Parts: sequence; structure tokens; C-alpha cells
Amino acid sequence: MNTTTLIVGIAVLFFGLYTTYFRYVHPQKLSKLQALKQLFGEQTGNRIHLFAYSLIPLAAGALFLLAGMKGVSLF
Repeated sequence: MNTTTLIVGIAVLFFGLYTTYFRYVHPQKLSKLQALKQLFGEQTGNRIHLFAYSLIPLAAGALFLLAGMKGVSLF
């Protein structure tokens, strides 16, 4: 097991969960979501934010956790 990779994986995973939670509970508190909506429109801004701030961190966190459990050092 690689501790550094595990810690980073947990942090990135929690960031993705935090952003996903706030997207549905308090979307007005996410300033970048509001900026993306103004720049690209409601639907496209939502999709870009979902992909960039929720889905990618969730996937990266899961991959970092798997790599850390296998002993791979990513950092």
C-alpha cells in the first residue's frame, strides 16, 4: 500500500462527493457553476460543471485509491 496515493485518492474522492452534494442541495453557493451557466448557458454550463467538478474527481479518486491499495506510487 502506498499511503500518499491513498490520502490523495481519499481527498479527491471527497471533493467530488462534496461538489456533487452541493450541486443538488445549494447550487447557488457554487460560484464556478454560476459562472459557467452565464458563460455557456444553463444546460451546457451544468454539464461542464458536472463533468469537470464531480465526475472526473470521483473517477480519479477511485483510481488513486485502487492504485494506492496495489502499492503503486503516483506521487
